[in-house]
Amino acid sequence: MSKTDLRRDLRQRRAALAKNAAWRDDLLVHTLFLSDHVVQRLGDATCIAGYVGDGEEVDPTPILFAAIDRGLHVALPHVSDRDSPLRFLRWEPGDVLVPGLFGLLQPRSDAEEISPDLILAPLVGFDRRLTRLGRGAGFYDRAFAALPNARRFGLAWSAQEADVIPTDPWDVPLHGIATEKEWIGA
Repeated sequence: MSKTDLRRDLRQRRAALAKNAAWRDDLLVHTLFLSDHVVQRLGDATCIAGYVGDGEEVDPTPILFAAIDRGLHVALPHVSDRDSPLRFLRWEPGDVLVPGLFGLLQPRSDAEEISPDLILAPLVGFDRRLTRLGRGAGFYDRAFAALPNARRFGLAWSAQEADVIPTDPWDVPLHGIATEKEWIGA
């Protein structure tokens, strides 16, 4: 199956969860269980990068607030245009977020750029080899390559798992994936 076809299938699975009333009723429990997997693995991180979810993606807010409570700096991604690299800009609760490329909320462009040592990545799909399937624009793979020492954790619902995600030479694997059911990785 091509990446395009796989993205379509996995997005449909994720959308089906969002429409499921029982799933929505337990969404907070699912999110907190998933978040606990990551919080237990913050280790010696000093700066964690998260993101603002699109509504169907896992919401990393509980992880970001736990990181803040531990004294970590928090960054969110900022994208200016398709050709510019993703930058991680400092964010604190109460900071204004503005719509960016694709309508995703991000810090203002004049926020301080910082280098995270732990990156929480949204994803469309994943496999047990810790392969991440993103939206297809390559922003995160380029950011991962630019920050090779940063730990990379994917956040996903278990329904987003695929048997095998096809890879390209530029794809950078994750170090771990947290779902509402389990931690996958070391």
